[in-house]
Amino acid sequence: MGASLHEKLDHRIWDMLLQEHVTNKGDVNYTAFKKDELQLEKYLLSLSDHPPKEDWSKHEKMAYWINAYNAFTVKLILDNYPLKSIMEINNGKAWDLKFIKIGGKEYSLNNIEHDILRANYKDARIHFAVNCASVSCPKLQNRAFIPERIEEQLEQASRYFINNTSKNNLQANQVKISRLFEWYMKDFTQEGSLVDFLNRYAAIKINSNAKVGYKEYDWNLNAQ
Repeated sequence: MGASLHEKLDHRIWDMLLQEHVTNKGDVNYTAFKKDELQLEKYLLSLSDHPPKEDWSKHEKMAYWINAYNAFTVKLILDNYPLKSIMEINNGKAWDLKFIKIGGKEYSLNNIEHDILRANYKDARIHFAVNCASVSCPKLQNRAFIPERIEEQLEQASRYFINNTSKNNLQANQVKISRLFEWYMKDFTQEGSLVDFLNRYAAIKINSNAKVGYKEYDWNLNAQ
């Protein structure tokens, strides 16, 4: 079942588009992406026509919904391109637009992130996998998430983001970190403190009583 399932879904199209148009740092060439819009539409249609089924594994469902979130975010940007920020769309509420059709239902990006991914999987690493098309967001990975590698991919995404000095400044006694950690504090403190979570991935050891501050969020487009 697994092979034919992924054959039909064809995350390979999305994988190819990401490798072509996204750098290792997560910068997106939206102008070039626009020229491949037909391929993107083909992938989005395959998502729409093959919603997750009950008998899919957890990893199959997670990969599906993460890829769907990222691919539909790119579509939203391309539909409104050129623009300087996703905040220009729908008066700063792009995430509330119900423009995603999957299996006969309509979803917003918020529906996918909060009502499906966060609600069903309780996995804080999801925050480093979904991309909101902005400079301060965790980067858009330039490979599709696939069930067979999703654990490794989530770990890599978490480690990369937390140690990225443009997003987080980590010192033993003081950290200045992304507002993501403030906005979704509940997700990051399910199994301990925020510092405990950071220390799972940080290249340096942060003291438990370290002072915590938050960086301003840059909503400019994550474009090359």
